[in-house]
Amino acid sequence: MARKFTLAFLKTEAGSGAVLGLAAVAALIVANSPLSADYFAWLKSVHTVQIGPLRLEETVSDWIKEGLMAIFFLVVGLEIKYEILKGELSNPKKLALPILAALGGMAIPGLVYLGVVGALGGPTQGWPIPLATDIAFALAVFAVVGRSLPSSLRVFLLTLAIVDDLGAIALIAILFSQGVQWIPLLAALGVIAVFAVLGRRRMAAAFWVLGFGAVWYLTVQSGLSTSLTAVAFALIVPVDPRRETSQSPLKDAMHDLHPYVAYLVLPLFAFAKAGVSFAGLSLEQAFAPLVIAIALGLFIGKQIGVFGVAWLAVKLGLGDKPSGAGWMQLYGVSLLCGIGFTMSLFIGVLAFPGAVDSPEQIEVKLGVIGGSLLSAVMAATILALAEAGRKKRRDAKSVASAT
Repeated sequence: MARKFTLAFLKTEAGSGAVLGLAAVAALIVANSPLSADYFAWLKSVHTVQIGPLRLEETVSDWIKEGLMAIFFLVVGLEIKYEILKGELSNPKKLALPILAALGGMAIPGLVYLGVVGALGGPTQGWPIPLATDIAFALAVFAVVGRSLPSSLRVFLLTLAIVDDLGAIALIAILFSQGVQWIPLLAALGVIAVFAVLGRRRMAAAFWVLGFGAVWYLTVQSGLSTSLTAVAFALIVPVDPRRETSQSPLKDAMHDLHPYVAYLVLPLFAFAKAGVSFAGLSLEQAFAPLVIAIALGLFIGKQIGVFGVAWLAVKLGLGDKPSGAGWMQLYGVSLLCGIGFTMSLFIGVLAFPGAVDSPEQIEVKLGVIGGSLLSAVMAATILALAEAGRKKRRDAKSVASAT
């Protein structure tokens, strides 16, 4: 049952990658069309939501970043908890290699970034940008070129991406949550604690929606990134880990929310954040230190960190390769981890706050898009070659056995 649920989740993630890609391309087209001024004006426009005495006033860009993306992080938190209790993460032996590889895939890109900006001169605060892996895009590329590859590689990629996201969430909380208002934050934590206790009983879906809404509002008021409390709230959603039931609040929430996140929230975020106007873009800005540092962090840092640590862990006996997978296939998956689109853009917004068309934001987008495209193309090539080689060996073995 757990395996079927995980495969269904993977299928939805992979399918949403095409929608994400179309949204990103649409943003680039609109940002470089006669509608460019309207596009950026829409992102900067302020909108107010008021329910009784509760009032929030944010730009469209901030509503997407702190509002809709909180739902994304809620689903990520639900996924993490489900995998720990019932999925691949419940087996420590299967967990070791992707965790170690994920740690390498977070450390090396940051070092590559800092090395580049140190050599070329550039802002150091962007080092967390190339650390994350975009689950949907990575799985979408894998689905296109790796249909007959071992399913263990998909699980390895998903597990590694989850750990990446968890690390990115922790960094967001630590580095980008300045000026916290403690009274609303303590109130949010109090609501989480109360719902954790009450959640031991079976409650209606409206109960959880109300609780998450309260925690989200209080978090916005506190000035803390909503990503952290969204994950914290996900972790209190109950599930019985001792028996496999067809229904549980956690599984219901994942089932109900995930299509909206995959096909609405993330594409809308991509459309809002991927728009880069090339009008007046100079060659100097296109190859600015920030652009190069992010792109190389994703393309070079990720593959070295993930594959290098995975290889070392296997050689030292600290983990096992995914069953049925070869080193070339694992290297291709390591390249996929350099696709950092959604989370990298999100961290970029936090690292360089300001207008969506500011010079820093343009350079962040150029670096993320460039590094992610390089990683996707190289990964697709390597995985296609690995699959062709595997098929050739299989055919040769069939011919040999027939003769």
